Amino acid sequence: MLERMTFFARLYNVNDNAQSGMWMLYGTIIILSILVYNLGFARKLPLLQNIIIYILLVLGCTILTFFAVFLPVAEGLVVVAIVLGIYKLRLHQAKKQQA
Repeated sequence: MLERMTFFARLYNVNDNAQSGMWMLYGTIIILSILVYNLGFARKLPLLQNIIIYILLVLGCTILTFFAVFLPVAEGLVVVAIVLGIYKLRLHQAKKQQA
């Protein structure tokens, strides 16, 4: 079973210490999801709407955490965060050159 687990699941020892490993995996997925949301999709919204979005994001991450033990959910979020970060950096540089 250990060889079927993803990198982050093995890193957090989900097979040996399931409770703390799953909480760390959950926290990782929440942080990466918030990062991806802010890099790619976030807009200026009123405070109440932001709170609702983040609550729903955290609830959705609960389901993703169970999939992340055997499917590369966190790894995919890392790749998406890198790609969106590069995109934002290039966009910022292009706007700076135009100005």
